[in-house]
Amino acid sequence: PHYVDFKYVLNESKAGKDAQLFLKKKLDNGIKNLKNKEKAIQEEEKKIIQQKKLVSAEEYKKKVNALRQKVSSLQKERDKLLDTVAKQRSKARIELLKNLNPIIKDYMKEKKIRIVLDKKSILLADENLDITKEITDLLNKNLKSIKLN
Repeated sequence: PHYVDFKYVLNESKAGKDAQLFLKKKLDNGIKNLKNKEKAIQEEEKKIIQQKKLVSAEEYKKKVNALRQKVSSLQKERDKLLDTVAKQRSKARIELLKNLNPIIKDYMKEKKIRIVLDKKSILLADENLDITKEITDLLNKNLKSIKLN
């Protein structure tokens, strides 16, 4: 039996790396945007607190409720961002594996290999049985990128 480090292939193949970069950028930009909105809400909160004695109790209550709505909306936006990125990450993984299986099958036929295991399931093995590099190279030739949208 031979083995492949699937984690390496998924993370280090061209398509896998590009997908990870895309998702990291999307997450980073989303979080940056959320932080800016959070800052604006904190500023608004300070203003409302300063106005407490200057406005009627009813007006103050309205402003506090409006602020709570914004906080709730921000939380929903954060959850949606995290959920979207998680779903896209999962989709990328599935897409990579879908493309990887026929490549491994063809490689097995060509090299007359009867079984390929995932490296994480192996305690010890001869490094000559590691086909990770070959499989990664084949995947890079056959799959340039993954569509994530």
